[in-house]
Amino acid sequence: MFKETTPPFEIPNEMRAVAERSVEQAKLAFTKYMQAAQEAVSTFEDRVKASQVGAQGISKKAVSFAERNVLSAFEFAQKIVQAKDIQELVRMQTEFVQSQMQVLSEQVKDLGESVTKAAMESGKDLGKTATKTAIESVKDLGESATKTAMKE
Repeated sequence: MFKETTPPFEIPNEMRAVAERSVEQAKLAFTKYMQAAQEAVSTFEDRVKASQVGAQGISKKAVSFAERNVLSAFEFAQKIVQAKDIQELVRMQTEFVQSQMQVLSEQVKDLGESVTKAAMESGKDLGKTATKTAIESVKDLGESATKTAMKE
């Protein structure tokens, strides 16, 4: 009988190198994103302890972004496995990195805006509390001064 023999599929070293760089770049982008998100959440929590609801919302948003980014990386990994040649793989990798940098930029901006908004809201609450305390202190001081003056 006629036997078909297929030569074993070997991945060229250049292709492996590109795939490794792609994975490393994705890891680096993800690591930078997570650092920025953690710094944003940490800064927020340090400055606005009174607003735990806001901090939790921002933390949830950061985790959601991280989850989306990891899923995106997995989708990319599935796509590059199907690349027909090295040029397609390089193109896919370039598009992915550009896309991820845009997404990360938008996510950091969104987190920054959320932190700012929450800080402003907490600042308003803090300002109201400080004003109320100051008014009550002045009122108490005034009453004490009046009582002291009447005794004399």
